[in-house]
Amino acid sequence: MGLRVCLLGLLALIIASKCHYTPEPDQQRTLPPGWVSLGRVDPEEELSLTFALRQQNLERLSELVQAVSDPGSPRYGKYLTIEDVAELVRPSPLTLHTVQKWLWAAGARNCNSVTTQDFLTCWLSVRQAELLLPGAEFHRYVGGPAKIHVVRSLRPYQLPQALAPHVDFVGGLHRFPPTSSLRQRPKPQVAGTVGLHFGVTPSVLRERYNLTARDVGSGTTNNSQACAQFLEQYFHDSDLAEFMRLFGGNFAHQASVARVIGKQGRGRAGIEASLDVQYLMSAGANISTWVYSSPGRHEAQEPFLQWLLLLSNESSLPHVHTVSYGDDEDSLSSAYIQRVNTELMKAATRGLTLLFASGDSGAGCWSVSGRHQFRPSFPASSPYVTTVGGTSFQNPFLVTNEVVDYISGGGFSNVFPRPSYQEEAVVQFLNSSPHLPPSSYFNASGRAYPDVAALSDGYWVVSNNVPIPWVSGTSASTPVFGGILSLINEHRILSGHPPLGFLNPRLYQQHGAGLFDVTRGCHESCLNEEVEGQGFCSGPGWDPVTGWGTPNFPALLKILLNP
Repeated sequence: MGLRVCLLGLLALIIASKCHYTPEPDQQRTLPPGWVSLGRVDPEEELSLTFALRQQNLERLSELVQAVSDPGSPRYGKYLTIEDVAELVRPSPLTLHTVQKWLWAAGARNCNSVTTQDFLTCWLSVRQAELLLPGAEFHRYVGGPAKIHVVRSLRPYQLPQALAPHVDFVGGLHRFPPTSSLRQRPKPQVAGTVGLHFGVTPSVLRERYNLTARDVGSGTTNNSQACAQFLEQYFHDSDLAEFMRLFGGNFAHQASVARVIGKQGRGRAGIEASLDVQYLMSAGANISTWVYSSPGRHEAQEPFLQWLLLLSNESSLPHVHTVSYGDDEDSLSSAYIQRVNTELMKAATRGLTLLFASGDSGAGCWSVSGRHQFRPSFPASSPYVTTVGGTSFQNPFLVTNEVVDYISGGGFSNVFPRPSYQEEAVVQFLNSSPHLPPSSYFNASGRAYPDVAALSDGYWVVSNNVPIPWVSGTSASTPVFGGILSLINEHRILSGHPPLGFLNPRLYQQHGAGLFDVTRGCHESCLNEEVEGQGFCSGPGWDPVTGWGTPNFPALLKILLNP
């Protein structure tokens, strides 16, 4: 009898293992540098996990992005409401019923959905979660500059095979919070001081990009803009006030952030958080500004994923969002990266302008089977966002022409094919660039980025009441470009036009009109004998270092104002 029970038990285990699958087999699960395990989490401790439910009608969603974003389309500017999007992508009744029944049977509780019903966030004990997701083993980890705690599993999880048509992935197991690549560079050396500036400030930016004191928000529209922060960093109102006192005296501006979504901590201010807020609010001056601050983060939640959930749950959102978040494409599972891309498509159909920093590692570099390749970044490589690269002044102390900032992220996606809107521009670059790296280093048929650029070198930031000079990174260029687009939206709204929405189809049709073309300089890449640290180089027209170039506000406004 005992032998029979053992054999039946063994058979049940074999059948169970055959009836499960791994949704994210290609997700990187190594511990990032600087993180250490504090041991297994207590089995009775509570976890919050997010289940990404399979959506419907994704081909139609893609068609609608093109229709509302292409100036040649009769549907241009006729954006969808969140209810329209929900009607389109909402999971099937079978998916909703199957997943809910599975979760309830496992003891999940306090499950919250979003308006589009394609995410479900539930609370479970660690014991329940490890039974629900065979293979998962939850540990508490500490790391990052702020020494934050997260709960993650470095082991792959499995789902019942019956859920394969219904669940894309489970969030809150593998991906660790990103770290900032923002850097403070040494002050350049110069002799003499006549007519010089000593770092990038709002007045320097306004001079370079031809913004006058009148180029500010009117205060009479429902125009708004936002920045999102996922680094466990916070801004301080007192730093914003001091920044505007020092650098905002010659243009009208708002004294404070209009709305903070998420938890605004009481700890020390972070330089990146301070930079985002101060330069979005000084470039997009006098425009209502929201800040998404590591929204709703429990130790087991992924801040970037939580931000995407918020976008899927709010009917009224700012028109422009600037984000300085990125991960190596190769570190993310295919299931995750494709699903995030769909979330970015949903935002585009609603007329949101999403700007992502291109990254601060140039073309990047990694080794595949002993061979070096460039290393693209995501979401910078998504075809549904506008990606912002970085530049420096040709003379760091004069408001001069711009050249490539060598850290400016750029290249070609290994995941997403080249979108039709950039076909002509990218082919022109590939056929005309005299300094192309070897073809084995990049996927020439992939989505190419960045799309645009702005100054990324030598910023002044106020953090913890201290003015800090020479802060650099595409985390600086992104809010600057975003603020300028918010000013253009202001004019469009006052003229009775819809906001710009997803900019790329229009941007590429204009062939760089309204932008300063950046034609000098190369960015960094692999330090080996073959490429000797050089990635791509800029040239006339679009290039994968600075995109179409940097904003010339009056010309860009003229180009983008109508209709």
